[in-house]
Amino acid sequence: MIREKTTEDLRHMTDEEGLILQGCGGDLQEWVDGINDLLAQEGILLNGTKFEHAATFQHDGLTNLLFSFEGVQLNVGKLALWRIQTHSQFGGTWLSDYVPNRLGGFIQEQKPVKPKMELLGQDGNIFSIMGTASQLLQMAGMHDQNREMIDRVTSCGDYDQALHIISEYVETELSAVQPPKKSNKKKGRDSNER
Repeated sequence: MIREKTTEDLRHMTDEEGLILQGCGGDLQEWVDGINDLLAQEGILLNGTKFEHAATFQHDGLTNLLFSFEGVQLNVGKLALWRIQTHSQFGGTWLSDYVPNRLGGFIQEQKPVKPKMELLGQDGNIFSIMGTASQLLQMAGMHDQNREMIDRVTSCGDYDQALHIISEYVETELSAVQPPKKSNKKKGRDSNER
């Protein structure tokens, strides 16, 4: 099945690679089948694998096909040579070249910045602290993280662990500190306790 993508979708494919063929007219499934057959005959597609994750997108008045490398075993050296030899025919290029050169570059996903909260001076009630952290997360638009934090804190049952969980979601004095490890060691009779 050939999926439809926008050029904006391609700009978000930062961790993927693929082959783009430009100016594919007519029946796109025939193109996909033909390219799979051709590259299998050329010894480029290996071990019976084929391009199953093909997508189409429009750019500069052309219908283009993207053949994702996901799940495909390739002789990349042979594919690179084939791409160069057939460039005038297919306009073949790599996704990693096409996006920066034709679409303005990849869009890096920005991780939201954790809101800051001081634990010092807070009411010692864990639910009060969680409530303050929850408000900060909501104001920062981090709704999913807020729900996740509340679920984790309310099910943990340990005050110190709850503080460390909160500190994973909002920046506190504990954010860089690892949670305390509980010792399973039992004190022996001859330990010096008085």
